[in-house]
Amino acid sequence: MAPAARLLRWPLAAAGTLAGGLLLDAAGLPSSFLFAALLLGLAVALRAPDALDVPGVAFRSAQAVAGVTLGAYLQTSALRELAHAWLPVALVSGATLALSLLAGKLLARTTNLDEPTAALGLIAGGASGIVGMSGELGADDRLVAFMQYLRVLVVVASTPLVIALCFPGHHASAAAVAADAQPVLGALRGWLLTVVLALAGAALAARLRLTAGVLLGPMILTGVVVLAVPGGPFDVPPLLRETSFAVIGLQVGLRFTTGTIRLLGRLLLPVSLVIAALLAACFGLALVLDATTSASLLDSYLATTPGGLYAVLAVASGSGADTTFVVAVQSLRVVVMVLLAPLAVRWALGRRA
Repeated sequence: MAPAARLLRWPLAAAGTLAGGLLLDAAGLPSSFLFAALLLGLAVALRAPDALDVPGVAFRSAQAVAGVTLGAYLQTSALRELAHAWLPVALVSGATLALSLLAGKLLARTTNLDEPTAALGLIAGGASGIVGMSGELGADDRLVAFMQYLRVLVVVASTPLVIALCFPGHHASAAAVAADAQPVLGALRGWLLTVVLALAGAALAARLRLTAGVLLGPMILTGVVVLAVPGGPFDVPPLLRETSFAVIGLQVGLRFTTGTIRLLGRLLLPVSLVIAALLAACFGLALVLDATTSASLLDSYLATTPGGLYAVLAVASGSGADTTFVVAVQSLRVVVMVLLAPLAVRWALGRRA
């Protein structure tokens, strides 16, 4: 590659990711910049395999920032909203993880996928975090990303339809909801806290030899700070957050090969069927939540959909649902899923061994 072309490759990649991310965000797809960067990386990998290479330090930094982003989901106000129903919500969150693992086991037995890849690909929540840590857990992060974002697409597309069919009289809007209303650059406090928590959490996780610690360490530390320190809640600056997601997506996309693409084609039908079964099972959990809390069936269904937080929030807002309850349950489940996924995968592998 000519020197001039090498100098232009990263600005062009950034511009392509920005354009694709904005288009996908307008369509209401969660983690749109991660998905856009993944598609860009896939295209580059197939046409010019050696054109781009994400430095290891950049990928680890992106994982740490993603961990801070996930930890910041734990807001005191959200947990206060669930105080009257903490036990049913906790049981439903645990049951969702168990269903995800069972779905992964079924998929591994009916296809040539290994169990870590199948299980992580079907974890219902926290797609960006799961994709970011999957390589460290012995899974194929390319296939995990494919399954995670196929699940998100199915949820985004099906939720308005389910609302229209099962909850007549409620207007199901699928319009995108902004992830936050702050400026793209965010606030100085957000930058400082994100950097400090990312560095400190990653360093602490390395000392404790925590599995997937580059992501989980900052997530756990951020959750503790947000809940325990006065004035703890903060927003990760959108520019920093989306850049980190894009780096993770690009790293995964650049690892695709023509063989992987052929495998994805063979996996599309079985993965889609398992995702449909997971959606039906989560509707069953909504019935449990409806029976054991004061939440309506509509609120319970939107709170238990397997992923697509911001798309679900858009539908909740347009259908007159209790958006505070929906966001509280969904946010708590994201943290639970990402936190327990490594333990669950290692436990399952230990039993198999």
